[in-house]
Amino acid sequence: MKELSEFSDTAPTVAAVKNQGASAARVITAITIGNALEFFDFTIYSFLAVTMGELFFPNSTPYGQLLMSTAAFGVGFVTRPIGGIVLGSYADRAGRKAAMMMTLGLMALGAAMIACAPTYAQIGIAAPVIIVIARLIQGFSAGGEVGATTAMLLEYATPRTRSFYSSWQFSSQGLGVAIGAMLATACSGMLSHSEFMRWGWRIPFAVGILVAPVGLYIRQKLDDTVQPKPAHVKAASPLRVVLRDHWRVIMMGLLLMMGSTASVYLITFYMPTYAIHELGIPMSSALPAGILVGLVLFAGMPLTGMLADRFNRKKISIAARVAIVLAIYPAFIYLTAAPSASRLLLVVGLLSVLHVMSMTSMAIVPALLPKDIRATGVAFIYAIGVVLVGGSSQFITTWLVHVTGSKLSPALYLLACTAITVAALIKIEDRSARPLI
Repeated sequence: MKELSEFSDTAPTVAAVKNQGASAARVITAITIGNALEFFDFTIYSFLAVTMGELFFPNSTPYGQLLMSTAAFGVGFVTRPIGGIVLGSYADRAGRKAAMMMTLGLMALGAAMIACAPTYAQIGIAAPVIIVIARLIQGFSAGGEVGATTAMLLEYATPRTRSFYSSWQFSSQGLGVAIGAMLATACSGMLSHSEFMRWGWRIPFAVGILVAPVGLYIRQKLDDTVQPKPAHVKAASPLRVVLRDHWRVIMMGLLLMMGSTASVYLITFYMPTYAIHELGIPMSSALPAGILVGLVLFAGMPLTGMLADRFNRKKISIAARVAIVLAIYPAFIYLTAAPSASRLLLVVGLLSVLHVMSMTSMAIVPALLPKDIRATGVAFIYAIGVVLVGGSSQFITTWLVHVTGSKLSPALYLLACTAITVAALIKIEDRSARPLI
């Protein structure tokens, strides 16, 4: 295994000076396991959206329950920009490691609040209030996590390995999604419906509380890639610098996020709920689709990252996104014509593979930002992007299906978002093969 000192393409980092013997595998593992645990906590709610709607958002119709439940899921994205700005700036000033340690505790707090929350039948309106507050805390945490981990992965890589290193950001998310879907499937399958509704749904959230001790233990020996700035040193706000000097990069990054975010949140999080609520597929048969997506992301992202490092990151991404535009509508027609678990897995599997290939462009935007403001810039782009598209995707598509009466509405929504991203990707400059600035 190569040593860290071999991966530096700039002046020696703090991490390289402190620990010349740390391997690439150790670095990737330390960063991404915590990220996987965080996204397990954040996404498990989505897989239980129907259940959460019944328990915490009582309404006269199943549609009303689901709409309120998906809205609560989306609420978690409202605080992502705040978390991205606050914790991203903290990561640029105090170090990537300090910010990543803080996000772990916040995510675990949100999971604990949901796991212990009384239902609407027990305490009335206070129950959904607790859920919403917990989602706001988790959103704040996730907004800061992505900027710090993405910046750190990129800074440990060389121009020849940047897509591979960066791919573990999304690969680890896939691992968290897969574990969450497996646990939700096991709980719903092994318990009776009454047991699951009484207490079984709390198990995945209780497991998520482990994010704090496990993540802190894994990351405590990870060396940072930036030198923390002394408290007495005054410097311009990283966010101010980002918006003043790099607004073009921010705008292009947001356009790139549209297709990526719509794709991952609809394919990964919404499809099981869509299959249960709109197609009538049982929960035990629909949740394995989430497992499949998570495993494809986990295994596929590093492979496509290596492929992108060897060939052309931008061209591979454009080709994959064009394929999504061409395939999404026929895929939904095929699925809705005769809904079944096997067709669901086939459609989700195909779209997941195309999504993974489309993410080869993930190293392009971070490489355009200077090191002193990279975590802030990446966190800001990611947080704003998921608020505008990701957090609202489930709510919008649920509403579109209800208003139009067409179960093909989600396909048209994803098609439009992906087409915009293709146009932006054609325009953006790719400097990811050059030394970092």
